[in-house]
Amino acid sequence: MTPAADLRAEAESLARQLPGLNFRAEASEAAHIGSAGRRRAGTGENFWQYRRFMQEDAPGRIHWRRSAKGTELFVRESELETARTVLFWADDAPGFRWKGAGDLRTKAEEATLLMLTMAIMMSRDGERIGALGSGRNPSFGKRAVDRLLDDLLRGTRGQFPPPPRASATMVVASDFYDPPAEWQARLGPLAGRCPEGILLAVSAPVEIAFPFEGRTKLSRPGTGDERILGRAETMREEYMRRFTVQREALSGLAARMGWALVTHVTGSPALSAAARLKAEIERFGVAR
Repeated sequence: MTPAADLRAEAESLARQLPGLNFRAEASEAAHIGSAGRRRAGTGENFWQYRRFMQEDAPGRIHWRRSAKGTELFVRESELETARTVLFWADDAPGFRWKGAGDLRTKAEEATLLMLTMAIMMSRDGERIGALGSGRNPSFGKRAVDRLLDDLLRGTRGQFPPPPRASATMVVASDFYDPPAEWQARLGPLAGRCPEGILLAVSAPVEIAFPFEGRTKLSRPGTGDERILGRAETMREEYMRRFTVQREALSGLAARMGWALVTHVTGSPALSAAARLKAEIERFGVAR
């Protein structure tokens, strides 16, 4: 198991190597009241500054307590808040928290690394981040990144969480090996609430290549299911066909929901995968 501190340090390194994140959607479409401030006056809940009352201001905007301190009238302004809310979820099924012989990290750890990289960049830009199903409100800043890492590693007890109360940009990570119909049932309500989302499909190298030969025992992590193949190489073609069908079904599901699909193989360059994930995030608000 990769220590959390190591994942955080590598994510910080990846974030430094990528150019700044740029959401292209209009602020009015992305705004969530109560989000991170943009350091100028506007619509929001947090106090920004007092300014002198002007003729075009409605009398009801006068802040009488501040005005009582002198002879001039003052208006209380709030800080403009147009930050986006981005929620992450990493599958905590035993099969996703597994790594093959010689792999550096589990699939879940690799997904967490990539999502944490995005979260670091977003949080620095004032976006609100959080983990779907964590029970904690999204927030911004260094502590938000720390909480996200803790929540992703802790998981959601094997359950797929219900949609958030308000719309958010979603990043959902798994190997997505369960039947497509099951993923449709899980993701459909989420996509109905959150029209912007990315499926991050992470696989181990052996799952891509099926390199087994001769007598081979295969087992499914977290279950007692085992299967012994007398000549594993004779199954390779059928396995690859089924893998392709599964991945095509996942791609079709993402397209129907209006989401994007990003694939990654553990052990391949994380910076490349992070760049592809970043590119998809930046496309939100632009016609696909």
